[in-house]
Amino acid sequence: MFLELDGQGPQYAQLTRAIKAAILGGRLVAGARLPPTRALARDLDISRITVLAAYEQLRAEGFIEGRVGSGSYVTAIEHKPAPRHPARTIAAPSRYARRARAVQDRTIGLLHHGLRYDLQYGNPQVHPALNDLWARELARAATYTGQSGSRAQGLLALRQQICDYLARRRGVQAQPEDVLIVSGTQQAFALTARVLLDEGDRVVLEEPSYFGARQAFAAHGARLVPVRTDDEGLVCAELPRQTPRLIYVTPSHQFPSGSVLSLPRRLELLRYANTHRCWVMEDDYDSEFRYDSRPLTAMRSLDSSDRVIYVGTFSKVMFGALRLAYMVVPTALRDDFITAKYLGDFFCPMIEQAALAHFMESSGFERHLRHATKELKARRETVIQGLHRHAGDRVEIADSQAGMHVVVWLRGYNRARTEALIAYAHERGLGLYPMAPHYSKAPARQGLILGYCGLSSTGLNEAMQLFGYCLDALDGGAGSR
Repeated sequence: MFLELDGQGPQYAQLTRAIKAAILGGRLVAGARLPPTRALARDLDISRITVLAAYEQLRAEGFIEGRVGSGSYVTAIEHKPAPRHPARTIAAPSRYARRARAVQDRTIGLLHHGLRYDLQYGNPQVHPALNDLWARELARAATYTGQSGSRAQGLLALRQQICDYLARRRGVQAQPEDVLIVSGTQQAFALTARVLLDEGDRVVLEEPSYFGARQAFAAHGARLVPVRTDDEGLVCAELPRQTPRLIYVTPSHQFPSGSVLSLPRRLELLRYANTHRCWVMEDDYDSEFRYDSRPLTAMRSLDSSDRVIYVGTFSKVMFGALRLAYMVVPTALRDDFITAKYLGDFFCPMIEQAALAHFMESSGFERHLRHATKELKARRETVIQGLHRHAGDRVEIADSQAGMHVVVWLRGYNRARTEALIAYAHERGLGLYPMAPHYSKAPARQGLILGYCGLSSTGLNEAMQLFGYCLDALDGGAGSR
């Protein structure tokens, strides 16, 4: 039986919706026998427990009935599906929808989905052992986590572990009541926009900056003010005279360039925020991975005026599908953020929060970070060596000893030639990602972001060899044979 899960929420709920749609749509008629739970679990590559839970829910709602010794059958439902003639397009129903349509490019991370050598950036390292560890943590958490919901602020045990982690790793002194658990960094952007911004308010962004933040603030109606970055991060001397409402920065590892905001500039930025009574959002998205020395402590640790909203995420260091992140919010904004979270989705999944809290308490999270840092350092070295060997002086490698990607600048390339290189590489199974989408205006030079989390060192070495081949081809060299 063909069933397509929508990827939204728990798998048993996805399966329940899929079977219900098949019944209401007439693909499963009254009296039809559903597949045995073991067979359906095998066909969909999901657990039998998931199928059992879905069947139980369908029985409770009256869509199917069980017959002892025979199986589960579709009940007779008086429902005639109406013919579907949905409107293909309508005018934007709200100002938000109109702005969101203008920035709705969701394809940046899907340019090369399915390629053998996809150098996608931002995805966490593939670590099979972590899958088993996490499965055990989930099973343990499921046995004692209550069936009722959580506080909007998040599970206390997890917030306590985050405070301990931040004190040790990032120099941030926070109390559990300062921490808010959110569904990924993207929700942190959305909540910050709802709490702080009215339409037309100014938001300072680094140039270049993370497109997800730019899209979120633009869709909310903010006036975006890009401020240049250099080798020391945000150029604070170029902050606007007109007071912005919010300044968004990635000080520990500027995204995507990789520079680190220097200590003098951190202090200058904090003085600016205090003087102008604006807020700073510190996105500390991958500070766990640094390969040369200990990073500067988080900017939040230097903030004596409580103007910094600190954001960290578990999606980058564990699973992209985990969708758990956290915010350390200023005391004056705490209740506003908690209320905004409550109105948005009540709370984050309880079982995942409980599993993560125990994983951190038992030191499993720290062990995973040590393993991941060692492995990613080796992969980064493979990429750097491969670039030197196969690309040579045709590229300039950005100086960064941290993170999950490498930035390379293409010497002598304009936008058209860069797009041709990306298309040529795609045809040969290599996924390359441009720097240009992270700029508000066309950049002066062309670059690529090469992520190294999703491939082994062997795969990365082969990818760099293929990259050199593609450069040769566009240069009319040996690769064009």
